[in-house]
Amino acid sequence: MNTLYNRRNFLKVTGLEIAAVALPSWLRANKKMKMSNSVNIGSRREVFWDEYLIDTRQTTAELMLHRPQAKEVVIDHNAPWEGDGCDYHCILKDDGLYRLYYLGWEMLGPAASRHGPIVVCYAESKDGKTWTKPDLNICEFKGSKANNIILDHNTNRFDNFSVFKDTNPDCPKSELYKGVAVDSKDHFLWCYTSEDGIHFRKAWHITDKGKFDTLNIAFWDKHAKQYICYIRDFHNVPGKDLNAGVRDIRWIVSKDFKNWTDPVLLDFGGADDYPLYTNVVQPYYRADHVFVGFPSRYVEKKKWTPNFDQLAGADRRKARMKSHPRYGLTITDCVFMSSRDGRKWKRWEEAFMTPGPEREYNWVYGDCYPALGMIETESDLPCAPRELSMYAFDNHWSGIPSKLRRYTIRIDGFVSYHATYKPCKVVTRPFIFDGSSLSINFATSAVGHVRIRLISEGSTLDSCELFGDSLDRRVVFENGDLASLAGKPVRMEITMKDADIYSFKFGA
Repeated sequence: MNTLYNRRNFLKVTGLEIAAVALPSWLRANKKMKMSNSVNIGSRREVFWDEYLIDTRQTTAELMLHRPQAKEVVIDHNAPWEGDGCDYHCILKDDGLYRLYYLGWEMLGPAASRHGPIVVCYAESKDGKTWTKPDLNICEFKGSKANNIILDHNTNRFDNFSVFKDTNPDCPKSELYKGVAVDSKDHFLWCYTSEDGIHFRKAWHITDKGKFDTLNIAFWDKHAKQYICYIRDFHNVPGKDLNAGVRDIRWIVSKDFKNWTDPVLLDFGGADDYPLYTNVVQPYYRADHVFVGFPSRYVEKKKWTPNFDQLAGADRRKARMKSHPRYGLTITDCVFMSSRDGRKWKRWEEAFMTPGPEREYNWVYGDCYPALGMIETESDLPCAPRELSMYAFDNHWSGIPSKLRRYTIRIDGFVSYHATYKPCKVVTRPFIFDGSSLSINFATSAVGHVRIRLISEGSTLDSCELFGDSLDRRVVFENGDLASLAGKPVRMEITMKDADIYSFKFGA
């Protein structure tokens, strides 16, 4: 055990007590942890995705990014009003039902010339794995309303459409569901309202300060008591050629969803300035004081090289380049980012999602566009813990119907603090908690372990050795009562070997 502070190590020298074993610098400098300098986390879940709670001087474990695993196709967009352009999926959890909104259109297939304008479609699921497209009888397509279309060109010239359920307690019932979309005719970002999440009306302008040609996201932030909207724009544009500029993400805020601030660029703390396409920003449902985002990264190669000839679909790429070179030279992946305030972000530069092994229709412009939203689903392994399902579409630019594919990742598992075989540690800044128990989301090897020490002024609690792989392992302290430290400033020291820790939570 890594002993930090043990009264038995003190010797009497010239009548004074001095430490025989040096105390850590943070403990020497801050023997009394002041309430005013402590972060009050209460009983909320804290995730290890950034350094907000971390004393980086004392921490030797490293943050590690994890990637989702591709699973099965859950929706085949093969209806006559759908096609290879079906994209910008948006998932809304709503009282035991998952609602899915997406665009229906054909880009390159045989029906592209006669398909008609883009439509907005709807599907639903109860488990995140089996989805249905109900006949809603709202919009007519080629003489029939037997389809799952909820909006068409009679309402708007759509390029994108996202939906959220408004949790603002002052929201009128008639505006409970709000949609956000650009109108390609007037280039305004518009608000759509609905009472039931299916029948939407075009309501009012949000802003015209932006380009908006991607999935623009809005939601109510209950902690800041304001609406936030993440939109698309460009910067460093030479002349009038937008595509020569840098695609970016900006945010605007509002108290009433009608009067909005001017757009402000997201702050990535001096990270590389490269193009980001979508954003799918959302509060993380298990720790909603933290935002997550999964922007698609736009990479346009400078010219055709022999490597393109070896990717599948070289002829299709060359055909697309007749319209614009970037339609063949661009490839996309996806990165992960998180934020505590919605404007300043920690962004991981290594890819969170890649196109994966080369197949007939991937490694193209449009890969790795995750859907907005995530769903807790049952594992395919018997008796295994639930996992997070995310979704992204296949077959972009293919001429065959797009397919929505499910991906899975560990709950809270986007990033962890990771320890190698050689023991490492994570040390926090002072914080205050509520409750009488502590649980952690962690994983070790057979030889690995996690030990947790809580240090408060005048007392120290040490856990037993923790090993295994659990989303919710109760931490047992062997030398005291955890409740005795509730409401007091404490530091947590986590000593790990061949292990990962993803999150922790105090509670009753």
